[in-house]
Amino acid sequence: MSSRVPLYTFLLTAGISILAALLTALPYYNDGNPMLQRLTNIAHIIKPPPARGLGLRNMTSINGINMPASWHAGPDDSWHGKITADGPFKPEKDRYHLYIGLFCPFAHRANLVRELKQLEEYAGIDISIVKPYPKGNDKGWPGWRFNHKDEPEYAGATEDKLFGSQFMHEVYFKADKEYKGRYSVPALWDKELGTIVNNESAELLRDLQTAFDDLLPKEVAEIGLYPEELQKEIDTIAEWMGDALNTGVYKAGFAPDQETYSKNVIAPFAALNKLEQIAHKNGGPYLLGKKMTEVDIRAYATVVRFDTVYHQHFKCNLGEIRHVYPVLNNWLKHLYWDHDAFRNTTDFRHIKENYTKSHIDINPKSITPVGPWPDVEKGYESDWSKLTPGAIDMPEVLEYEKTLG
Repeated sequence: MSSRVPLYTFLLTAGISILAALLTALPYYNDGNPMLQRLTNIAHIIKPPPARGLGLRNMTSINGINMPASWHAGPDDSWHGKITADGPFKPEKDRYHLYIGLFCPFAHRANLVRELKQLEEYAGIDISIVKPYPKGNDKGWPGWRFNHKDEPEYAGATEDKLFGSQFMHEVYFKADKEYKGRYSVPALWDKELGTIVNNESAELLRDLQTAFDDLLPKEVAEIGLYPEELQKEIDTIAEWMGDALNTGVYKAGFAPDQETYSKNVIAPFAALNKLEQIAHKNGGPYLLGKKMTEVDIRAYATVVRFDTVYHQHFKCNLGEIRHVYPVLNNWLKHLYWDHDAFRNTTDFRHIKENYTKSHIDINPKSITPVGPWPDVEKGYESDWSKLTPGAIDMPEVLEYEKTLG
């Protein structure tokens, strides 16, 4: 059977695609005209048919394998591939490599799942680790660096184990020579197709949990962080925690003026107040009770950095975890000291020096504070009923807390 596409099919597909694009743009020009409003409504219904061998922009081929439009739409887009048995990125041993920075809370999440699911041992997923500083100019150029023969070595970072690159941007340009985004970590690389699979941390957090289960021993495959009975609660918490806490500390820390800072410093503590109550109600040892879930991973990557860098460097100083939130502090101690995966993926030197030596506008002398000491306290209390939850009782924080979830 011929693989050539009939002319009428090409014209029909192209016509519908153009019409859908034009209609989608109408809301920006809609001045209330009833006809325009009806056409705008149609735009939400019409979708162009999938491209099949048309060579259109929403279908790319690598080594003869068609890549879905959702993977990487173009140089301004990130990568969104998934590991699936029926897709271009198949769950095969020794095929993938993960790029991370030990300083980055978002890369930390992906690396934690890699450790918990023992993906290095059973799926052959090794890591290359960039240095914590310098990170480049305000546009991210030249970006994160690896240990390289032309530069001083930084303990705990590695060389680019695949290509020997000096900079992370070199890896990105191997995947898309026209790429215009940031050269961020984490990024999962496919050694077979020679491209990035995914560089969105939340998507990797979800995908790596189950993608390689067929390669894992039964007891490891059964480690699940997104149990069906808790999925609705996990998704709800992830949404407000992501905005108010995980990225909320950055909104406060990078505030350009006093007014913006004073407004944005409220949300992280409202989220911590709420997490403290949730954790206490569920009785431990994890935030949602007896099972470790994604919520623990998402929260840990921020909370373990809170007293160390966010409190002083980002001026999130309404309170410290260890002094204000006894339940969260107890939970943190348990994860760090009693779970190798959490302690092994947490490097406080990388964390501290990334923030204090990369953000010259915030810390122009690049002095890194020695404390707090210890990085994470010891003394876990297994009976959570003995704990009394704490909170920041600042009126603005309490009001913001009411809006969460």
